Amino acid sequence: MRQRTLGRDGPAVSALGLGCMGMSEFYGPSDQTEAVRTIHRALDLGVTLLDTAPSYGLGANERLVGRAVAGRRDQVLLATKFGAVRDGGRWSLDLSPERARRSLEESLRRLGTDHVDLYVMARRDPAVPVEDTVGAMAELVAAGKACHLGLSEVGVETLRRARAVHPIAALQSEYALWTRGIEQAILPAARELGVGLMAYSPLGRGLFTGAIRSEADLAADDLRRLLLPRFQGENLRRNLALVEGVRAVAAQAGATPARSRSPGCWRGAMTSCRSPAPAASATWRRTWPPPTSPSPPSSCAASTRRCRRGRSPGTATTPTAWPTWSAERVRPGRI
Repeated sequence: MRQRTLGRDGPAVSALGLGCMGMSEFYGPSDQTEAVRTIHRALDLGVTLLDTAPSYGLGANERLVGRAVAGRRDQVLLATKFGAVRDGGRWSLDLSPERARRSLEESLRRLGTDHVDLYVMARRDPAVPVEDTVGAMAELVAAGKACHLGLSEVGVETLRRARAVHPIAALQSEYALWTRGIEQAILPAARELGVGLMAYSPLGRGLFTGAIRSEADLAADDLRRLLLPRFQGENLRRNLALVEGVRAVAAQAGATPARSRSPGCWRGAMTSCRSPAPAASATWRRTWPPPTSPSPPSSCAASTRRCRRGRSPGTATTPTAWPTWSAERVRPGRI
């Protein structure tokens, strides 16, 4: 598996990461046993970056990831987030310094570890100065409970203000063939500031895998079917017709549509693609490129040792509505 340094001073990670959200909810039925097998298969293929959050399955996803990596912690870079608060089907946002501290303590218990490798602020709350939030996150780095910091779905101004407080290793934003708005201003700013991109849903939330041919392929409670217009009615039919063009290009190269899209995320030296977990290990084997060489566990272990010494990098159940908390949030493009 190819390796990337995430950001100017961030950790070495696999070029492909595994987003674990769909293993607990949002994308239809889940199978916990198969989810653990999928995580193990990803690690065997050289994936080192696993992404989770407390809001995925109301903590169930972090517990799942914790069980899956038990005994293999030194091979894994764990990323989790904070800020999205759920009360049943209602969502809210809390990015207060106190929430940053309390949420990490809760995540560490669920993950069964004493630190996370990447701690990410989920979106932007205009009511809380980003300097206050990142300042509290920096204290967690100094305490050895987080190794690196990240931001999710923020704009250029927030990125600059956060970077002035503490080094930011990663910006997590949706980036795919049909979601390219960050190329205009956000990606250039990230490069300037030495912030790596952790792209999520690079396969178009599953559309570019070829597994979705109609709305019938999505479960009744699937987030895409309920809340994302791209996967509904005439929009989906038109998008599927365009995906056939991707399929044709992939066929010429003797590849699946998923493999034909993956190299697009490898262009930047500070980029790692966080792809959603396939439903089964068989799907993973079918769609993921084989590793060119195993990812050395030593890179993760070395990152952990630096974190444990307290060295700060760069210094020396389905929701009824998907939240859109900040006007600064990147709006998805249209295919």
